[in-house]
Formats: sequence, C-alpha cells, structure tokens
Amino acid sequence: MISILERAEGGDHLSKGDLLSLLSTAGVEESEALFAAARRARARTTGNRVFLYGFVYLSTHCRQDCHFCFYRRSNTRSPRYRKTTDQVVEVARTLADSNVHLIDLTMGEDPAYLDGDGPGELANLVASVRAVTGLPVMISPGVVDEEVLSALKKSGAEWYACYQETHNRSLFREIRPSQPFDARMEGKRAARELGFLTEEGILSGVGETSQDVVESLAAMKELASDQVRVMSFIPQTGTPFARRPPGKIEDELKVIAILRLVFPDRLIPASLDVSGLEGLKARLRAGANVVTSLVPPGEGLAGVAQSRLDIEESRRTVESVGPVLRACGLQAATRGEYRRWMDERMGQSVGAP
Repeated sequence: MISILERAEGGDHLSKGDLLSLLSTAGVEESEALFAAARRARARTTGNRVFLYGFVYLSTHCRQDCHFCFYRRSNTRSPRYRKTTDQVVEVARTLADSNVHLIDLTMGEDPAYLDGDGPGELANLVASVRAVTGLPVMISPGVVDEEVLSALKKSGAEWYACYQETHNRSLFREIRPSQPFDARMEGKRAARELGFLTEEGILSGVGETSQDVVESLAAMKELASDQVRVMSFIPQTGTPFARRPPGKIEDELKVIAILRLVFPDRLIPASLDVSGLEGLKARLRAGANVVTSLVPPGEGLAGVAQSRLDIEESRRTVESVGPVLRACGLQAATRGEYRRWMDERMGQSVGAP
C-alpha cells in the first residue's frame, strides 16, 4: 500500500487495481498512512485553508420517491415546508454575516418550483440571494432541462449539484426507482457546458461494492467534477431502506482520502449532515477541505441525512467549527481565496480532467 501512496503523491495515475487495494485498507496503521497521504495532497493544493458552505434547504416537497430519502414523495412522516423568497433571503443574509463562502440552495424536486412558472420563481430567488449576499450560489434542484439550467445560470448561480449516489445502473434503479440514469448524468454535462461548476457525489453503505466505488471515481473524472463528495447512508424512517444498517463511517473516511489522492486539486466536503460536529475532525483529517451543511438555528430548516442533528444546538455554525479547524491545524479561508479558487477552476477548459 505504501508504494501506491507514494506513486499517488508523485502524481502517477492509479489503476483500478491500485484503487481496489486502497479501498481494502484495514487497521489503524494502514488507515493512518492513507489519511496522512491525503492530508499532504491537500496541503500541496489548498494548503491549510478550508472553505465553508452555508446551507438552506428551501423546500422539502419532492415529486420523486427515492427509496433512501426521508423526503420521498410518499413518506407521510416527513415534515413538509416551502420557504418564501423573503425567508430564504433572510437566512442567506444571516449565513453571509457569519462569514460563509457560499450559499447552498438545496431542495427536493418540488413541482412548485420546477413546473409552470416555477423555474422563473426559482431563478428570481437565486438572483435575490446573490444580490443580498454577494456570495457564490450553489443550486441543487434535481434533474432539470437545459432551459431551466440556463435561466439559473443567468440569475447568478455558479454551482450545480446533482448526486448520482452510485454509478452502478442496477443499484441506481434500486435506490432511485423510475428515474433515468442517463438523464441525471447528462444534466451534469449540460450544466458544465453552460459554464457551471459541478458537484458529483456518492452514497457509502447503500449496497455498493468496492468495484462500484472505483467505477464512480472514473465517472467523476469523466464528468470533470469540480467538487466530489461521499456521504454515509443513514436509514430514514418511513422509507423502504429504513431497516438497512447505516453506512460505516470508516468506509466514508477511506473514500474521502482516496478522492483527495485521485483529485488532489478539487474540493471535497466534510458534511455536518451525517454525524454533526462530532464527526467533523475525522473527515478533515481524511483530506476534506470544505465544511458543508452549516445551518443557522431558529429558522426551521432541516438537514438531509439528519434532519435535526446539531441545528438548534448551534453546533452547525461557523463559530462552532472554528475550534475543530484549529485542532486540525487548519483555518477558514478568506472569501477572496475562495473566489480565486473558483475563478481559476472556471478558467480551465470545459471537460478538463
């Protein structure tokens, strides 16, 4: 394993066999060697700077019925809300005042925003958030057509996030029934052609094999994803997967580290949405350089994997993550540093690996 890590740090291409070997890492000593290599790779690209993303789940209504998601259409136990534009703008202003670097506008595939005049309202909401905060905006509306993507881009959105969860078509059909695999992939390609920065992500512990993870890494490379992520599967009440075991955090950490070695210059999130502030340090030590899902208390907002975890206790704020960053020898970047990273990435040719 050490020779694979040395080659990875030297910039060599890792074969599928190499990646499978890294995924089979076991024991404290091997894991620490993997994580240390990932941290060194991060230090060579973004140094000790970490980017912070404010998170606004603006609508929990969804027309899809994904088997793993708490907000699936048929889940009667899921709380439903749809925030007004004024409410979203006010939350975004609060997050901006706390010194986040980006506003992540996330939603279910809400027909109120995606059908009829809804796309125009969504574009206006993005424009309002951008105007009030002056910050980059990430939009996560699910699969939308190129016309909607174009409208969102013109409104000021610069990031498009749409997670495949797995690139194994059979497993994809199991977790996202009645959704076309290719349409979801093509939406990300279309967004990139329109000039968006794009984020791709996978679920860990949802039934994938190590070979599936390797195939996902190849798909992320083919998509030229600018931000790549992995999150552990968390069973959700009221879903077909409610009785499945949760994903193992150690598997998620391993994939974070491998993502850092395969994509040394990309953004890799440490999400507060899986195990909250308690799990942040481990994800940063595995090579992540973004803290996501920062949510202000008192606004009635929900998380994705953990709808309530740490939110009202003010443990998903910029202030709360500061000590964890410092304990890891890291610090929050400036907004100028984040803007420069984005501009440099946007300046690269479309489709660059």
